[in-house]
Amino acid sequence: MFPEYRDLISELKTSDHHFVNLFDKHNELDQKIKNLEAHIENATPEEIEDLKKDKLLLKDQLYAILKKASA
Repeated sequence: MFPEYRDLISELKTSDHHFVNLFDKHNELDQKIKNLEAHIENATPEEIEDLKKDKLLLKDQLYAILKKASA
């Protein structure tokens, strides 16, 4: 995710607790969605779509932080 911001992500992960929280939540959702899609865990298609929307919102928030920090 955001390879062009790899260095900035590393920096923010050590200095910005809010960024770390969002980043961790995004990764947790990503893994949960993968598990659900692989049928390791059970969920309805609607539940999976809702999780994907939540993940996308987190990604948007992360991107906004990265854009602001790189300006």
